[in-house]
Formats: sequence, C-alpha cells, structure tokens
Amino acid sequence: MEIATESVALATADGRIPCHLARPAAGGQYPAVIVVMEAFGLNGHIKAVAERIAREGYVTLAPDLYARFGSPVVSYEDAPKAIEYMKKLDDAKVMAEVGACVEHLKGRPEVRAALIGITGFCMGGAVAFKSAAHHTADLKAVVAFYGGASLAGDSALLARITAPVLALWGEKDQLIPLDLIKRIEETMRRLGKTYESKVYAGAGHGSFCDERGSYNPRAPGGFA
Repeated sequence: MEIATESVALATADGRIPCHLARPAAGGQYPAVIVVMEAFGLNGHIKAVAERIAREGYVTLAPDLYARFGSPVVSYEDAPKAIEYMKKLDDAKVMAEVGACVEHLKGRPEVRAALIGITGFCMGGAVAFKSAAHHTADLKAVVAFYGGASLAGDSALLARITAPVLALWGEKDQLIPLDLIKRIEETMRRLGKTYESKVYAGAGHGSFCDERGSYNPRAPGGFA
C-alpha cells in the first residue's frame, strides 16, 4: 500500500511536541495507532515502524517524547545515555502528550476516531500500558513489545485498563525475567482483563529492532 508521511507538531501545556505521521495515500478512513519510541529517541527505526504499520492500512503517529530535551537520538551503543533521558521523563507530562496525540488523530478526517490503538517498544511498551490506563475512553487496543512488566505490582493502574492487550516478550530478555512476565500475566488475569502474552523462544531484549544486534528474525511474526 502506498503511504504518505509528514511531520506534525502538537501543542501541549509543556510546549510543542514533534511527531512523525504516516498514512495510506489513498482516500478513505482508517483506524489509527500511536507508536511510542524506545529509550533511544524518535529515530529512523521507529519512524520506519510507523510507516510499516501505515502500509497495513492504518494512520500512525509517533511522538518525540524527548522534545523537551532537544529531541536527542541516542546511539544503540550508548544505553546509559538513553536510560538517563528515559529517567528524566515525567509520567504526567507523557500522558498529556499521548492525550495530545489522541486528540490530533480524532480530529483528522482520514481517521476512524473510535478505532485508535497504541503500541510501544521497551520504554514505549510501558508507556502503552500506562496510556491505556489513563486514556480508557479513547484507546481501544494495546500492543506492548518487551515493556511494561515492571507494572505487575501496580494493580490499581492495571485495573483501569479496558482495552485488550497483546504483550510480546523475549525468552532470553536480560532486562525482563520470565518470572516478571508471568507476574504481570497473572495480575492481568486476576483483574479479568483481556490479555494475551507471547514469549519468543531464544529472543532477547530489543529483538524486534532490525538495526540492533539483538534482532531476532522470528520476533516480527508477532507483529502480524
């Protein structure tokens, strides 16, 4: 499917946030997906993921959550710097920025406003979980890639999620052990949530990113 891309800037109480938007080039209305970046910033890979989803018939919007820090893009080899930026993020401000993304998508004529979902990777996966708990009226589906398991103990937050959640993990993820993956699954089941978990055999952290050494060619299968 042919797509069109553009840069958009959304107004928030904390300033303007640049985003990468991709959409089918053909006319009509489409469901939408907010694509949340990893800790490395809004880099070429995340933009490519947004475009890949758009080719499947979605309008996608990838916000730069590091805009307030000057929009840095951190090398994959410099994880400590990425973690430094990630730890500077304020949850309330991030939720406001996701809310701005939702409102922008709802206002676009090519978007089916009742069909907006969110996906994210690592840090972005946790943001996707939190966003689903915060924007319950607007986010209708969640796909989290190796992120959010640390929320297993936050039953109050997880209880607010109403959208179905698909969580994708790596068996050999050095940052997210299998017992933590099991804990969040048990918590979501106990809370009566619609939750599907898939663990990829042999896959480590960052297994979806084809620009990193951790890439596992079987991991993208969960994306389909």
